[in-house]
Amino acid sequence: MTYRLEMRAMTKKYGDFIANDKVSFSLAAGEVHAIVGENGAGKTTLMRMLYGMEQPTSGDIVLNGKPVAFRGPQDAIGNGIGMVHQHFMLFGEFSVAENIVIGYEPQQAGFFRRHDAVQKVRELSEKFRIPIDPQAKVSNCSVGEQQRVEILKVLYQGADIIVLDEPTAVLTPLEVRDLLQTIRNLAESGKSVILITHKLQEVMEVADRITVLRGGKVTGTVAREQTNVDDLARLMVGRELQELSERVALEQGPLLQVENLSVREKQTLLDRVSFTVHHGEIVGIAGVSGNGQSELLQAVSGLRAAQEGTVRLGGKDVTNKSVATIREAGLAHIPEDRYMWGTAKLESVEENALMGYQRKPAFNRRGIVLREAFRQVVTGWVERFAIKTGSRQLQELAGNLSGGNLQKLIVARELGHETPFLIAAEPTRGVDIGAMEYIHQALIDKRNAGDGILLVSSELSEILALSDRILVMYKGRIAGELSRKEATEEKISVLMAGGSVHGSNQRAV
Repeated sequence: MTYRLEMRAMTKKYGDFIANDKVSFSLAAGEVHAIVGENGAGKTTLMRMLYGMEQPTSGDIVLNGKPVAFRGPQDAIGNGIGMVHQHFMLFGEFSVAENIVIGYEPQQAGFFRRHDAVQKVRELSEKFRIPIDPQAKVSNCSVGEQQRVEILKVLYQGADIIVLDEPTAVLTPLEVRDLLQTIRNLAESGKSVILITHKLQEVMEVADRITVLRGGKVTGTVAREQTNVDDLARLMVGRELQELSERVALEQGPLLQVENLSVREKQTLLDRVSFTVHHGEIVGIAGVSGNGQSELLQAVSGLRAAQEGTVRLGGKDVTNKSVATIREAGLAHIPEDRYMWGTAKLESVEENALMGYQRKPAFNRRGIVLREAFRQVVTGWVERFAIKTGSRQLQELAGNLSGGNLQKLIVARELGHETPFLIAAEPTRGVDIGAMEYIHQALIDKRNAGDGILLVSSELSEILALSDRILVMYKGRIAGELSRKEATEEKISVLMAGGSVHGSNQRAV
């Protein structure tokens, strides 16, 4: 078989560390080939070599039957390879069309032909069935629409091979369905797609072949029809995944009580929200991003002031108290944005792990932090959560860790506080399947110990797997409540879109 792309025995070394060890990969015209693996398995390094961002230690790249060597991304782009990164690279104040043609603008007599740009983008959108308004301002586009802009940008640049790096990480369920359809449309039109992801169910929906990496090596390349999610997971982690522990039946009193909580700025962001989280309960909150979930978590944790209502934690009124006061009352917080709220990127792993522990008697003697004692604790976290910290270990800058490893550090730190109440916002965002299994089990264990958890996740499968009750938010209000028994992805999706479901409560208590 003739392949559009072959990567033969690709090896990349950083000193003594081998990120890719003789990795071979092939891609046919019109094929969707997924690359899956745990954090640090070597997926990103392999694609960085393909895109010219890294130079291989050894190995060959063969494009359309001819050996090639890329000195940088422009070489890759010039050879028909485009990459859509997880974090979009768009100018919010520019229009969709302007973002797509930037660097390759249609001109006449040295002047930008805006009308021609709009027309070209419209034709491209129709050809590949990727709906977008070329004249819309990017800052007004949804995350899903911005992703379409990035895909159209690489198509405009002439890409025949499109690399999608964790493309569904920030999308809603409806946007995920749209993206998967877009991937199918691209393949049907003859384009080749490399899909980097850790979401195995999506891989099974759209990929033709799947290559699994573990520890920098290929553990298998299989056709979709010859495998399943369990087999892929086994290839990724090298073992069978464990079932979550049974839920202990607990009937304990209220732990977190939120009553008529409202947050207003120029408009109402949170509108008279009321609910309770009991001891020994996980309450999940689902909703399309931007419907009040962030404001709710910030108001409960002290990061944002509420204009109305009360928050009680363990019977104490903590409404609009400081973050430190609320934490002392018994709250730990895995934040939804690990970079903005969860870490200091320019500080070390050790310093980031120390946040919130520096005044605890076990690690502080007369104002002096007992670092050696604390390092032993952090080392235990690193081992249990398989956090890859780099060559400098605990002194590695947090900003040098991959997103998934940074997430695992935050989860370990917040669970380590052993507070009676935990806010878990997107707790497994960007982590691999093995770490996800560990985090899910840790949350269930915490719940079974009688603690309360408020879980916010854009992954409906995660909400359904972990929650005892599910609240759905829409336009700053709770649109409905579903018990664990009655909740389905379809019912939650209807409530997320503002519809109603028979049997759901319109106000959760």
